[in-house]
Amino acid sequence: MSEAQLVTGVDFVAVPARDFDEAVRFYGDTLGLERSAYSPDRGFAEFETGNLTLSIIVPEKMGMEHFTSRAPIALHVDDMAQARARLTDAGVEFQGEPFDTGVCFMSFFTDPNGNALMLHHRYAPRTP
Repeated sequence: MSEAQLVTGVDFVAVPARDFDEAVRFYGDTLGLERSAYSPDRGFAEFETGNLTLSIIVPEKMGMEHFTSRAPIALHVDDMAQARARLTDAGVEFQGEPFDTGVCFMSFFTDPNGNALMLHHRYAPRTP
């Protein structure tokens, strides 16, 4: 008899913020993500990406130390050039040109609080 799988998904990824209002504007206005929760007095807001919720948090309001996320969250885009142009026009600064891995393009940048993000576009099928 086998045990049921313990972890069945990822509910959200926490994104720390020192400037909560600036982060909310960035994820909502600049990235254009739908806001699904908003509790500024408790220090969190949630934004939907389509398959993963980004939870903007003020760690100190939750009894944690502030940290900056250095591991980029890969945000899927259908058109890398168009997405980069739109974000560049909105003031986002990318770290170099898109990186081509041979199966996907990645463009690295940070949010206003210094958390690592990337635009990601897979152009080749996954292979085992």
